[in-house]
Amino acid sequence: MTAPRPRGAEGRGTLLRLMRGFRSDLLGALPERLYHAWMAEFRSPLIHSFFCNDPALLRIILQDRPADFPKSNRMREGLAPLLGNGVFISNGEDWARQRRIIDPAFEGGRVRESFAAILQAARAASDRLPAGRVDIEPHAAHAAADVIFRSLFSMPVEQGIAAQVFDAFRRHQEAQPLVNLAALLPLPRWMPRPHSRRTRATAGHIRGLIAEMVAERQRELDAGTAPDDLATKIMTTPDPQTGQRFTAPEMVDQVAVLFLAGHETSASVLAWALWLLAEHPEWQDRVAAEASLLSDDFASVSRLKATRAVFREALRLYPAVAMFAREAVTPQIFRDRAVPRGAQLVVSPWHLHRHQRLWDRPDEFDPARWDTPEGKTSARQAYLPFSAGPRACPGASLAMVEGVVMLAAITGAHRLRTTERRPEPVARLTIRAHDGIWLDLAPRS
Repeated sequence: MTAPRPRGAEGRGTLLRLMRGFRSDLLGALPERLYHAWMAEFRSPLIHSFFCNDPALLRIILQDRPADFPKSNRMREGLAPLLGNGVFISNGEDWARQRRIIDPAFEGGRVRESFAAILQAARAASDRLPAGRVDIEPHAAHAAADVIFRSLFSMPVEQGIAAQVFDAFRRHQEAQPLVNLAALLPLPRWMPRPHSRRTRATAGHIRGLIAEMVAERQRELDAGTAPDDLATKIMTTPDPQTGQRFTAPEMVDQVAVLFLAGHETSASVLAWALWLLAEHPEWQDRVAAEASLLSDDFASVSRLKATRAVFREALRLYPAVAMFAREAVTPQIFRDRAVPRGAQLVVSPWHLHRHQRLWDRPDEFDPARWDTPEGKTSARQAYLPFSAGPRACPGASLAMVEGVVMLAAITGAHRLRTTERRPEPVARLTIRAHDGIWLDLAPRS
């Protein structure tokens, strides 16, 4: 059975129609040919972008010469009110310095040290789920936010200021859905920006709450009472080149990034993965059977092989980020086409993961593909759930463990069934459902 996706638009249409489509349904506004093309150029008086699906081009842009293709500065226009100059949107030496400080927090054994927090959040999420019909997206958001606060600040999301941040973030999403329009459309300066006064106000409120958390952690560090969690690790790690640590405002930027990247993205993939299991009961039964193998021992995660395959397949069909943009800082020649300086190079995991020339049965849910030679070859060429190269997500390993543990804990306790409401994916910053992802839940005996 195929996983749902919007049918791509055909024909050029008007620029106004395209921009309206981007606002309401970014995926459906793009042409169907992107699921087959190696590269596609979009050009008008306001737009000059290249969608790049050729694996050879992606290696050049993301891995071989990333300095020549920094993140589009236009991305800041949608995200800077919340993220400041955080690692997700910074460039150049600012970005490199931030990664030198952040990366050690996610290396090697740090994921193992965060496992207890992940498992506690997963069990709490499973316990919160009611029987009957539910929209699983809000529950997935709650679960993902809980992982972030337990891992970062050693507190559950329901506790004190963490609950305020979570509620404020929901209001921020209502004020401005996280559509990264500015990264794909080079809007002129006279055109209204993609964030409003209300968006700036809600972002400022979130940042104020995060500043309080950072200040409290600094007081704990000064008193020698701070827990050994990710926030402590990041705040106490000096840049190996300069010896300087993050200032308090810089730490606010990074916490905002980690909350957005670790909450919004993980919630999206988890919700779709649960729906895919409801749609495919044979795989749901395999995941439920594996759930008994999950224990307080971090090594138990490695035994959940079917669950991991399901989560990898969910990341393929519904990637954490639908698409992102790089900018050409010098003129290029790509596939015999001239790419001018300043052109937007759009990398779309959504299209790449469903590309008809790179995947067998690209729209079908088939976790078994990860054990086949064809699936492994496609994964090496065209699987970018966490980007690639030096700008790959530093928390990718933590996110994989979180996804596997959440699926096992929830599916082991609840039987999932689909409803007559088939979800319709739309792209914001992540892939969400147009009107929720509705499931019928029943407790397993």
